[in-house]
Amino acid sequence: MRSPALAEKWPALAGLSAVFLFEMLDNSILNVALPTIGRELAAPTTTLQWVTGAYSVVFGGLMLAFGALADRIGRRKIMLTGLVLLGVASLVTMVVTAAWQLIAVRALMGVAAAMTTPGSLALAFRLFDEDMLRVRATTLISTVGLIGLAVGPTAGGLALAVAPWQALLLVNVPVAGLAFLGIRTGIPVDDPADLHREPIDVAGALLGTATIVLALLAPTFFVEAGTASALPWSVAAAALVAGICFVLREKTARHPLLDLELVARPLVSSGLALKAAAGLATAGLSYLVTLHLQFGLGWAPAQAALGMLPQVIVLIAGGALISPLITRVGLTKAAGLGAAAVVCGLAVYTVFGGLGYAWIAVALALVAAGLRVVGVVAGTNVMRGLPSNRTTIGAALVDTASEVTTGIGIAVSGTVLALVFPGALTAALHSADFLTATTYAGLALTVLSAALVGFGILRGRHSA
Repeated sequence: MRSPALAEKWPALAGLSAVFLFEMLDNSILNVALPTIGRELAAPTTTLQWVTGAYSVVFGGLMLAFGALADRIGRRKIMLTGLVLLGVASLVTMVVTAAWQLIAVRALMGVAAAMTTPGSLALAFRLFDEDMLRVRATTLISTVGLIGLAVGPTAGGLALAVAPWQALLLVNVPVAGLAFLGIRTGIPVDDPADLHREPIDVAGALLGTATIVLALLAPTFFVEAGTASALPWSVAAAALVAGICFVLREKTARHPLLDLELVARPLVSSGLALKAAAGLATAGLSYLVTLHLQFGLGWAPAQAALGMLPQVIVLIAGGALISPLITRVGLTKAAGLGAAAVVCGLAVYTVFGGLGYAWIAVALALVAAGLRVVGVVAGTNVMRGLPSNRTTIGAALVDTASEVTTGIGIAVSGTVLALVFPGALTAALHSADFLTATTYAGLALTVLSAALVGFGILRGRHSA
């Protein structure tokens, strides 16, 4: 049967695009308001970090659990419930008077994001029967989100000139409303025959959540407390222990939360590895370049923001290249080529970044181009490799892999910089030692990403 054209599914695509817009816009638009929030709520810097950190940790920690729940009781139902929670939590911002209250609201928004984000990929995949239409739909949805990511800081800064900071979170209310209407009218109720019938593995869900939360906290503590502190090492060790317990539980449970045999399927493991490599590289490179432009080249913060434009432009415009590339080489090869571009971009930064901004711009563009392809194709491959009743937890795996490795990328970069350049960053201006430190950090990111990409490509060949 011929799949419907994208235009015939516009209500659903509008709703799913609004979901992804919320995910991309949320933290980017709020970051610009953190100084204002700190002044008005009398919050120190460490407290402000949890305004964004609480959202990320809760979001990343709960995606697997909600993905498993959605595959059992209905993807549409969980997403609509999450959108209502998002709207309510955003409205509560109007009565926030203390930093802890804002952190609690952000944590609720993280719950809402965990309920909605994995479902957006799963539902987009299930809208169509043809892989190319699935890719085109995912490309459209992700492009809307990336536009939000690009314009978020600028829009937020302009809004703060005429409105209180609460308005930046209240924008979630109409976005959630648009998403609710689009999904409610454009996506049919889940067919009971397509739902997963096994009971939820509660112990596995708790262990999985603990593993991811600890894995997300550890990189932050490494950057904040440094490698000399016992705290980050203790949290990392706890994440490792929890992860081992989770794997043992899933191997022995009668009804595991996450069937490890499904994860081991070539398309699934390949897609997850490539997605993880892209997340690691993009976050790590963005962190390094932001510091490099300011402390290595002496640029002002506004100039440094403009210096990131090659990444933003390629992320938005690169969507037009995805379908032609897939038509020419196929989904699996396209994912491998995109991931290879990510590694090449890191290598360019590592080898040539110290020679001037032109090379940094090339590195940003290469990594962005690779991420743009991998972000769409790797997720689609994971969905293709799973049974139809496990697509939401598959989408949750994709997002979790990206979320965790994003934190790891920043932690690796920050830790290497601290080890090679132990002085305060404020003393790094035009320092040769600082540029050496960025080279070593880039090398570490390149090696880690290359290992993940190599594994992903090899696994992808087994699916051919």
